[in-house]
Amino acid sequence: MPPRVPKQSVVNIGLVGHVDHGKTTLAKALSGEWTDRHSQEIERGISIKLGYADLIFYKCQACPPPECYTIEPKCPKCGGEAELLRRISLVDVPGHEVLMATMVSGTALMDGALLLIAADERCPQPQTREHLAALEITGVDKIIIVQNKVELVSEKQVLKNYEEIQKFIAGTVAEKAPIIPISAMFGTNLDILIQTIEETIPTPRRDLKKPGLMYIARSFDINYPGTTPEKLRGGVVGGTIIQGKLKVGDELELRPGIRAKQDRGKQIVYNSLLTKVLSIQSGTGAKLKTADPGGLIGVGTSLDSAFTRADALIGNMAGASGELPPLVDKITLKPFLLKQVVGLVEQIAVSQIKAKEELMLVMGTSVTVGVVQKVNKKKRLVTFKLHKPVCILPGQRVAISRLVEKRWRLIGWGAITEEGG
Repeated sequence: MPPRVPKQSVVNIGLVGHVDHGKTTLAKALSGEWTDRHSQEIERGISIKLGYADLIFYKCQACPPPECYTIEPKCPKCGGEAELLRRISLVDVPGHEVLMATMVSGTALMDGALLLIAADERCPQPQTREHLAALEITGVDKIIIVQNKVELVSEKQVLKNYEEIQKFIAGTVAEKAPIIPISAMFGTNLDILIQTIEETIPTPRRDLKKPGLMYIARSFDINYPGTTPEKLRGGVVGGTIIQGKLKVGDELELRPGIRAKQDRGKQIVYNSLLTKVLSIQSGTGAKLKTADPGGLIGVGTSLDSAFTRADALIGNMAGASGELPPLVDKITLKPFLLKQVVGLVEQIAVSQIKAKEELMLVMGTSVTVGVVQKVNKKKRLVTFKLHKPVCILPGQRVAISRLVEKRWRLIGWGAITEEGG
């Protein structure tokens, strides 16, 4: 009897790297799905939003490695039944420099990452450097380097590019990462890549006893124009559960929720949203009664779809009412700055953070701007007033970006502290 195919993925693996280095093509080669689904993505030929695809890894017991690793339930080599290993979700992030905030927020969903580097371009390209820095800053350390597009260059050029990659990753979080040459376009070496993923990116241990907590990375209105009132359905939020479980029928709170109409003086007020879980759907479209951590899910709610349309709830955290982390509009960080601004062709030194400076802060899937209220040089602490309040998890890292040459560029990260700035 064939094994029961799991409906939900157990691990999220990011596809990161410079624009047009083959992230979406690799997702298609592995899963059979194009992760670019938004109309502007299709028109422009680039990823704009976070893309998702689910797939299953199998292993043939009769064939030797790496040929035994496949995405098919029947071995393409010998035709025998293959053993099911696990279902995974791919998180395809934008590679363009103007979408760096989306990329950094996407790392909050990742248990590991594939860093794609095209063999037909010199390494590193600006966003290759920036994406690796983002992984390191946000604590993603299970990394595989995927040397893509080897079919476009000679063997000599592939080896030269390989040496450039080795030099680039030296001294970084990816220093010991395996480097796998592939052709995503022709499906070459995908069996070796699958084997390496199985050996390098394990399924994390999850705490199922804690209250359910979910990062929201997308939100949708699924009603078609002209839908009559009696047929309208509630809004949908998408993302990943980071602890505990969610089940159909659960009461759910979303923070920070929505901006209130009234301001109290200069203080901007946000009201959390209370709703009910009406349905849960896995990345494959399978309906679930209960969802665990790992994988990407969509949660149907009783919310008015006006609240969820056009990704309006990205950055919210969802969980049982009263169990969510507190909402804060001021944070104090101990910053750890990079030596150089990443994402630029030229090298620019990172200067110290200054009072009254505006910086972009990313924590989880939440992106906000913080104004520096105070710099305590003696304690090496910086206090920010946030434009938008956020939920903070204990020990959470905060990615820090500065506006350089009209673009937000990563300059470091901060550790949240309760110590006064």
